[in-house]
Amino acid sequence: MPKERFLVLQPGERRPGRVPLPPGCDVKARTADTEGRLAILENQLDVDIPPHTHHHADEFVYVLDGAMEVDVDGTTHRLTPGMCALLPHGIPHALRNASQPPARCLQISAPGGWEEFVEDLCEAGPAIRKGGQPDLDRLNEIGAKYGMEYHG
Repeated sequence: MPKERFLVLQPGERRPGRVPLPPGCDVKARTADTEGRLAILENQLDVDIPPHTHHHADEFVYVLDGAMEVDVDGTTHRLTPGMCALLPHGIPHALRNASQPPARCLQISAPGGWEEFVEDLCEAGPAIRKGGQPDLDRLNEIGAKYGMEYHG
């Protein structure tokens, strides 16, 4: 392992990115840090993530605080601190907060790219919502670059 890739972050510290991410969304390892192998984000689940499919990346979610629900194949799985879920590529799924304060989790994407998708969403701003709901057409425009597809 090249020494220049060695990385230690303090509690609350995040990796800098192309654009500032909102509070509660902290990049712990960027795709570039891992030579494309993975990306790690610590997220507070402030908004529900509608049904979607990752066509290339596997997603791993580990709950740190609170509770969240993961919908897969018509079944809702409630995850609490210490629980995790592997969401393989090609499997449609949705994520929902199920606690107050909102759930906090680690999300690992392999291969990486997840943090770049989140940055693109932040750049799009309010355009990703229509009438208070996620704009699936706009999400799919942004997600196509990352092999993601949102479902109605």
